[in-house]
Amino acid sequence: MNTAKMDEIIEEVETGVSISHRAKAMQASPIRKLASIAEARKKKGIKVYHLNIGQPDLHTPDAVFEAIRGLDLPTIAYAPSNGLPQALTAWKNYFAHHSIQLDEKEIIITTGGSEAIIFALCAVCDTDDEVIVFEPFYTNYNGFASIANVRLRPVKLSISNGFHLPSLEEIERHVTSKTKAILICNPNNPTGTVYSREEVQRLVTLCQRHNLFLLSDEVYREFAYNTRATSVMDFPEIRDRSILLDSCSKRFNVCGARIGAIASHNEEVMQATFKFGMARLSVASIEQLALVPLLNSPEQYTQPIVEEFHRRRDAVCEGLKKIPGVTSYIPEGAFYIVIGLPVRDADHFSRWLIEEFEDKKETVLLAPANGFYATPNSGTNEVRLAFMLNVPDLQRSLEILRRALETYKN
Repeated sequence: MNTAKMDEIIEEVETGVSISHRAKAMQASPIRKLASIAEARKKKGIKVYHLNIGQPDLHTPDAVFEAIRGLDLPTIAYAPSNGLPQALTAWKNYFAHHSIQLDEKEIIITTGGSEAIIFALCAVCDTDDEVIVFEPFYTNYNGFASIANVRLRPVKLSISNGFHLPSLEEIERHVTSKTKAILICNPNNPTGTVYSREEVQRLVTLCQRHNLFLLSDEVYREFAYNTRATSVMDFPEIRDRSILLDSCSKRFNVCGARIGAIASHNEEVMQATFKFGMARLSVASIEQLALVPLLNSPEQYTQPIVEEFHRRRDAVCEGLKKIPGVTSYIPEGAFYIVIGLPVRDADHFSRWLIEEFEDKKETVLLAPANGFYATPNSGTNEVRLAFMLNVPDLQRSLEILRRALETYKN
């Protein structure tokens, strides 16, 4: 027995209590883990450029605040567990704008996309069932799986082809008797990859062949710069096993509102989800109402945001070309990229960069990519960049990164 395990047993004997295995397995966020160090550097007069987190810096649409100011409510009451009627209709209208046809009864409003994913995992999986994911993946999938007592079975992707999906045969090798679903994010966080219709079709075929659910996280739907993103709802042949997961956060720049949605044509899935919703009572009423104008007329709000991030994507790709030894590609969507650095340990480099390095009293905060993998010792020389700054600040950030890499000793 290893020493760490023995220490854990001794500690449990000494205290008489122990937290759950679920709690012990819960991963800390690689996106936020260096944030406290960044705040300490700021207090010392160092400017920090945040490339670590997907919090858009743009203005939240005025329509949100106008809707809040215009509310005339005698009481802030509980909403129905599936969502307020006018908010459900607005979500239906939003989806129809993207040629996704759903009834209100097939939509449940959730506390952000995070709750939608947790509800979906709990609805289709039992304890220790498996869900296929493609790594690197959104790091919080690890946490959601821990909460749901689900095992993630990762299929490793490669930076060499921009993290696109492997062949159907390669994916199928990861299907076991415990597999219940496939979970994808399209367009993808953290890679910015947009899976083609043919790629998604491979997953549809597997779900039909092995009787699996296909869970599709589509929160970056509008952020597809060269072609329309393919939705899970584009495949009527898996109508009974497709689950759409969504959120207002990024497309409208309302991350703090925490309004998401889960949708499916599968009545049994939606009934189970409704019961989960009843257990947490309801989603915040005011935020649901505030986002109704945006959902009813989405394009006028999303188009300027998407155009700005398209410019930022291009600036990042151009800047990365100027940094020797960096491995990159052109992300087709979202506002992230995973890049390879000419270092052995990107986690150590990222910590050194925020703790010690400065150029003209400025430095950069990155997100080490190893936390976006489930396979041990993966992504060790990679980091995720989020295009959250204006173009001049992005250009300056990449200049700092170049100088840091010139200075850093492996």
